Amino acid sequence: MSDRRRTGIALQINARLFYRITERGVSISVSVLGSIIMCGIAGWYRRSGRAVPPEVVVQQCDSIVHRGPDDSGTLVDGDFGFGMRRLSIIDIAGGHQPIFTPDGRYAIVFNGEIYNHPELRRELEAAGVGFTTQSDTETLLASFVHWGDDAWLRLEGMYAAAIWDRAERSLTLARDPLGIKPLYLTEQHGGIAFASEIRALLLLPGHEFDIDERGVHDFFSFGHVQRPRSIYRQVHSLEPGHLLRIGREGDGVTRAFWKPRFAVRHDLSEQEWIEETRSRVQCTVEQHMLADVTVGAFLSGGVDSSAIAASMTKVSALPVKAFTVGFPGTSIDETAAAARIAGHLGCEHIVLQLEPVAAGDLLPAVQAAFDEPCAATAAVPIWHLSRLAAQHVKVVLCGEGADELFAGYKRQRTALAAARWRPLLKALGPIAGLVDALPENASPQWNYLRQNARRFRDSAMLDNSFQRFFAGTQISSPAVRARLYEPGFFARQDGPGAFARLEHEYFDVPEARALDPLQQFMLADISVHMPGSLLNRLDRGSMAHSLEARVPFLSHGFVDWSLTMPTAMKLRGNVGKYALRKAVEPWLPQNALGKRKLGFQLPFAEWFRGDFSDFAREAWHDSGAMRSGYLQPAAVENLFAEHRAGVANHGRILYAIAMFSCWWQQNITRKEYKAA
Repeated sequence: MSDRRRTGIALQINARLFYRITERGVSISVSVLGSIIMCGIAGWYRRSGRAVPPEVVVQQCDSIVHRGPDDSGTLVDGDFGFGMRRLSIIDIAGGHQPIFTPDGRYAIVFNGEIYNHPELRRELEAAGVGFTTQSDTETLLASFVHWGDDAWLRLEGMYAAAIWDRAERSLTLARDPLGIKPLYLTEQHGGIAFASEIRALLLLPGHEFDIDERGVHDFFSFGHVQRPRSIYRQVHSLEPGHLLRIGREGDGVTRAFWKPRFAVRHDLSEQEWIEETRSRVQCTVEQHMLADVTVGAFLSGGVDSSAIAASMTKVSALPVKAFTVGFPGTSIDETAAAARIAGHLGCEHIVLQLEPVAAGDLLPAVQAAFDEPCAATAAVPIWHLSRLAAQHVKVVLCGEGADELFAGYKRQRTALAAARWRPLLKALGPIAGLVDALPENASPQWNYLRQNARRFRDSAMLDNSFQRFFAGTQISSPAVRARLYEPGFFARQDGPGAFARLEHEYFDVPEARALDPLQQFMLADISVHMPGSLLNRLDRGSMAHSLEARVPFLSHGFVDWSLTMPTAMKLRGNVGKYALRKAVEPWLPQNALGKRKLGFQLPFAEWFRGDFSDFAREAWHDSGAMRSGYLQPAAVENLFAEHRAGVANHGRILYAIAMFSCWWQQNITRKEYKAA
C-alpha cells in the first residue's frame, strides 16, 4: 500500500472521491468532500476472529456526521474496525484519517486537536522520525510509537484517540486529562466498541441497551448522568486522563495517566502571581489559536470569556469575531456588558437575542444533540450560540474551566460559609429546624429566600465539602425528589445518606480527605462536574453545528500550574478568581469586571412563570415520559403549579422534566412506535 493511500488523498474542490483498497484482508474506505474546512470516531473490536462488517463501521460514522462533515474514512481488519468523521481545521488537505505508520503496523483515528504538535514534531524529527503530512494526527501517532504511553502526558490538547496495533492485534484508547472530548464504551459478547457519541453504539447488531435506573436518578438529581455511568446500563465513558488497552484475549486494562493534584507554592509575591497569571493566560490562548481557519470567541461579559477575547486580540491580525447570547427583558441579560468589552477590544460583535418562545420551540432540537437527557443550564444558549457562530467561523475559544480552577463559583463560597456555620448549627440542635417553620406568603422573593435558607442549613449539617459539592450542584432537593419520585424508585435510589454515598464513590482516598474545604470542592468541580456536565454540554452544543469549541484554561499544563496557586490568590474575601481578575484588568474597560458573574444560562425562574412552562408541560404530557414509572404525574403537576404561583423556585427541575420528556420521545417512544 502506498504512503499516499495510507495518509489520505489530496482534496479536490467540489469533488467527491471514493475508493476501497484491500490488502491482506484490510479494507479501507475514504470519502472526501472538497477543499472546505473535530471529528467523531467510532469502532468495534469484536475479537475471537468474528469479522466486523465494514458497513457497520460506516453506519456508525455516518450517525455522527455532524461532528465531521468534511471527510470520512474507515479501516476494517478482520475482527476489528474503526473510522472517523472529520471537521478539517489543521492541514486541511493532508489530515485524512485513518493515518498509518510507514510500516503499516499502527493506525489511528482521533477526535480533537494537539496544540503543541509543532514542538513535538520537531523533537521527533530530531530523533529521526519522518512525516508525510502536517497533521497533528500523524504527530500523535508518531509520539505514541516513539514514547509509548509516556506520550499522553506530552500532549497539550483535547482528544479521544484510538490506536490499532495490527501486529499485536491490540487496541489502545485514550482520553484527554480533563475530559474535554467524550469517549463512550460498551463491552458485550466478549468484544468492545467505542464512539464519540452513544448513538454510534446503538447501531451495533446483536447488542442490548437498557435504561439504567441509577442514571435516571442522577439526571433528576443533577441534570446529567454522573460519570462514568450513562443512561444505558451497558454503556460507560472512558474516564478523563485514562487509557484502556485490550488485546485479542482477556480483559482490557485501564489505568490513569493524569489526575488533578494540589501542590501549593508559596515562593511568589502577590504581584508575581498576577503577572504569571497574565503571561500564562496569554500563552495558552495563543497556543489554542493554532488553526488554518478563522477562530472566533464566545463572549458573555464575565472575566473568563473577556480574558480569552482580550488575549486573542493581542495576536490576531484581524478583528476577533465575538459571539454573545442575550435574554431581552430578563435579569440575566449581559449583552450591554459584552458589547462594552467587545467595543473596547475592537471585536466584531455578533449578538443573538433569545426569546422564550424560540427557546421552547427548539427544546427538542437541543435535546437531540445529546444521547442522554441533559438539563445543563447553559445547554440551550450554547446550542443557539453555536448555531450562530457556525455561520461565521469553524472554531471558537471559550472560557470554560476558569471558575473551577480559580474559585469563581458562588456555590464554592456558599459551601465555605456553610462549613463555618456548621458548629453553631450543630450546637443549636432542634432550634436550627425553625427555618422549616417559616411560612410562605404572596411574595416569590420571600419564598425563594426561605427555600435557600433551608438549603444552606442542610448543607451546613453535612460532614465535608465533597458532600456539600453534591448538595450544591443538585437541581432538586431530597425533599422534592421524595415528593416527585414513584415510591419504589425513591426507595431504591435515594433517601438518607445519599451525599455520603456519593462522597465514598468518588473521593474515598486519603489524599482527597486531607485537602482543605475549598480544595475539596474545587477537586470535585474539576473531576466530576466539569467532564460530566460543563464540557459535555459544550461539546454537544457546538458539534451539533460542526463547530469546534476550544477551552484554553483547560490545557492540562495550565491546570497543573493553577493547582499550585495559593487559595488567597483565588478567593479574596467574597471575590473569586482574584489573580485572574487582576491579571486581565489592564486589558479591559475600567470597572468592567465589577458586575456579578452570570455567564451562559437560562432565566428559569422568570420563564417558567410565563409561557415557557406551557412548552414544558406539553412535552411532559405528549412524550410518554409520564408513563415511564419514575415520576408521579400528580407531583409533577404540583411542581408546575407551585412555581407559577411563586411558592417555590422549581425552574431547574421543571426544565429537567421537559428535557427528559424530549429525550424519552426521541429515544424510547419513537423506538416503541417503530417496533410496533
